[in-house]
Amino acid sequence: QVQLVESGGGSVQAGGSLRLSCAAFGYTYNVYCMGWFRQAPEKEREGIATISTVTDTTLYADSVKGRFTISHDKVKNTLYLEMNSLKPEDAAVYYCAAIWGGRLCGDNWILTTRYAYWGQGTEVAVSS
Repeated sequence: QVQLVESGGGSVQAGGSLRLSCAAFGYTYNVYCMGWFRQAPEKEREGIATISTVTDTTLYADSVKGRFTISHDKVKNTLYLEMNSLKPEDAAVYYCAAIWGGRLCGDNWILTTRYAYWGQGTEVAVSS
């Protein structure tokens, strides 16, 4: 079992920045890939960034590339998402997630079905 606890959401003006955190607890030794997803009202949950907790290799969705940075602190067992130059269309509930069983991120990292564990979500609001 792995528990993921997120924090850091809030409200910001367009062009501003926020940093989300996701603390992982439990049997994290078997988690090789973690990611951030978001879900806006009446839209499907979309993958925006992923990181290998083994190699620190990162991948991003085109919508956030160059503005968001995913990172992982192995000592604190915490996942981060640094969000800069926020836009109104970035407003959503943000979720961290973990792939279980020593599996790597791979090319299909955006598939929600690959992630066994999810955080509770943290809301990000961006005003224009």
